[in-house]
Amino acid sequence: MKKGFYCLLLCAGILHITACSPRESGAAASGESPKPVEIEFWYGLGGFLGETMESIIQSFNESQNDVRVSGVQQSSYPETAQQIQAAAAANQVPAAALFDIFTMSVFSENGILEALDRRVAAAQGFNKEDIIPSFLAYCVNSKNELMALPAYGTTQVMYYRVDSFREAGIDPDQAMKNWESLAEAAAKMTKRENGEPVFYGWEPMGGAYCMTDIAFSNGGRILSEDGRKAMLDTPEWIESWDLVRKWLFEDRIMRIHWGGDGWEYWYKTIDDVMQNRAAGYVGSSGDQGDLDFSIVAAHVQPGFGDHPPSPGAECQSLALMAAATEEQKDAGFEWIRYFNSAEITARFCMKTGYIPVRSSSTETPEFKAHTAERPQALVPLRQAEIARKSFMDFTGGKINTAVQDACELVQIENVPAAKALAEAQRIAQAALDEYWAERDRL
Repeated sequence: MKKGFYCLLLCAGILHITACSPRESGAAASGESPKPVEIEFWYGLGGFLGETMESIIQSFNESQNDVRVSGVQQSSYPETAQQIQAAAAANQVPAAALFDIFTMSVFSENGILEALDRRVAAAQGFNKEDIIPSFLAYCVNSKNELMALPAYGTTQVMYYRVDSFREAGIDPDQAMKNWESLAEAAAKMTKRENGEPVFYGWEPMGGAYCMTDIAFSNGGRILSEDGRKAMLDTPEWIESWDLVRKWLFEDRIMRIHWGGDGWEYWYKTIDDVMQNRAAGYVGSSGDQGDLDFSIVAAHVQPGFGDHPPSPGAECQSLALMAAATEEQKDAGFEWIRYFNSAEITARFCMKTGYIPVRSSSTETPEFKAHTAERPQALVPLRQAEIARKSFMDFTGGKINTAVQDACELVQIENVPAAKALAEAQRIAQAALDEYWAERDRL
């Protein structure tokens, strides 16, 4: 998930939107039943996730007669962000959209999103305190306004083929004690023909998210405590990233997919494991709807060396567009409130493997029965308990972009981690210096 790339894109292209969206709903003719308010909801989910979202949209439409939601699908979260910017420029925004936390954070500070506090306060039966605080915290802007509702939580966990570990005589718990022990297991499971790997022992997920988790699990961090110094070229980052590079290019016991359209690289990684070309991979909790758990099992992330795991956890969010009409925003709020409810977030997460955002969701009889039959669904929940909050790049995406660029140099071009991270450090520190110089002048 190339967060750095599109965080920079967002900040370069964002417009401050104040105009109103057209397409007002006409008044019902005298004596006729009022027509439902028709709105669009944009989201960047593909495959099974997209199908699940559409089924919930259909359920909402069937549950009442006042609002009719039309789902408009994009290939990824970044594409949704780009399309929203274009729609805002053309004054043709949807009523609501699904955003990752980075897009939501940037949009919420630039007038694109509608604050929800007034509508939440007026909504009967809306229990804000039931929303898991760590997820709700992502949805609040610098003015302490509620700019979105959490839709579902996510974290990257380990998925492995049970047969591969069993045939190699490897205990998954021991193998995933740390990344070094996993590499030892991967070396035993890698298969070669004429010296070339035809079955890989493991596949980390392409992109900076997985690699950042690895660095944090080696004791790394992005910034100093005061937020003024970048810490990307520290031994914790260099050691962990260069070992991954070694496993990829020198030992060739691991492989990474990258590039393609939307989530193409992601599904290629899943296919390698499900089609018996790799023993396991690092993937989203939301992958569970695409996996066959008669073949694979799930595990929390390992630490690195003697350090405990430090995976990131975050949520995707549902927001209203400020430039929509009041009628559309009212209708849009009914939709996102429906999705945020305990029953629906539980339903979405039971089908997909994502993490429910309301505490009461896990207490429903349906969710308890679900996890009793599918213990893998509890792995993301357990990992969320030890997870850290993802870094929110206040430099307009420059630091995240620097990390992503360094990651691609290591993962794709076999550049030594020290060299790649030295350049990332230079760019990140320059961005920090610029940011704080501006702040200090105020």
